[in-house]
Amino acid sequence: MKLFKSLLVAPATLGLLAPLSAVANEITVNDFNPVEEISNISPLLAGGEGLVDSNDGSFSETTAASFSVDAVLGAIDGDTTTEATVFEYQFNIGLSTSFTGEDSLDIAIDSGSDAAATADNPMGFDTGASLSVDGVAYSFPLGGASMTVGNDTDISATFTGACSYSAFTDYMGDCGTGNSIGVGGSGVTATVGYAFDSGFSLAGGISGEATTVASGSTVSNGLFTKEGSDIYGIEAAYTADSYGVAVAYVSNDGGTGDETTYWGVNATYSFDVVDVSVGYETEEKTVTETGYFVGLTFPEVGPGSVSIGAGTSDNFADTADELMVYEASYSYPVNDSMTITPGIFIEEKSGDDLTGVLVTTSFSF
Repeated sequence: MKLFKSLLVAPATLGLLAPLSAVANEITVNDFNPVEEISNISPLLAGGEGLVDSNDGSFSETTAASFSVDAVLGAIDGDTTTEATVFEYQFNIGLSTSFTGEDSLDIAIDSGSDAAATADNPMGFDTGASLSVDGVAYSFPLGGASMTVGNDTDISATFTGACSYSAFTDYMGDCGTGNSIGVGGSGVTATVGYAFDSGFSLAGGISGEATTVASGSTVSNGLFTKEGSDIYGIEAAYTADSYGVAVAYVSNDGGTGDETTYWGVNATYSFDVVDVSVGYETEEKTVTETGYFVGLTFPEVGPGSVSIGAGTSDNFADTADELMVYEASYSYPVNDSMTITPGIFIEEKSGDDLTGVLVTTSFSF
């Protein structure tokens, strides 16, 4: 089905979608500071209550569970797999418990559609109908700092960042600095962060590739060996009431391949009617490549908020043509647990450009 016919179908189907599907609530740097959150521990512990009054065959009083369903309905004109109106979802479970009142053991469990319905997959949802453990992490205080160790855990788990833009598509995540300030991990990760009273914070971490899959078989490289791909990252950030800035350096040694280094900076400033976020990243391997992002968020437009963003779809060398992505969305809460966000994006391609019209719904419980 072509895009513009899909424009007629998507709103009509929204009434059916809203009660059945949802996307997880948006979180920005203003809502969540990993260093502070880990040191202050969760509201569950602060309030002293658990999910049940007793732990006979159930959760303990210091264990909490959260659930969310992410869903999208829409069509992408120019997609090589299908231009029909499609539906995708992902289901996420978060389990968190504490043993001392100052630590936190967190487990993420994910599920989703059998496979991405489109070749482009702009939302970057989890796929695979079976539930799978997406990460296990243990956070605890270390002197005045906060440390996290885990498997399938991001180095940036303790990074502060300075991005207040609520991304609609996956392209705009981390304000265009996903390889540096939003760096992930290669396997087993240890990362530590320290927040100063002045608003400054420092964080750094390492991640080693314990195992990898090659030709269908699992190969044990061991941690921090020349065969494994190891990542090292460090970040410095400053956050004030109305603005923030963060800088990060990341090195991926590439195992037996070439080393890749990244520098990233993002910043945000809140004016009276609009929040402005920017990002810039450089990537150096055999050549130097750069990418950038700018986003505007209008937090009070009717019952919801408007987000408009533009950025490069990847990092590009000076000799290559830069391909851009543009998006605009309107997010409004139906109630405390549900948020609906219609939006549109345009992605430049070396061939035909893509234009997508999507409606997401968020439901967390």
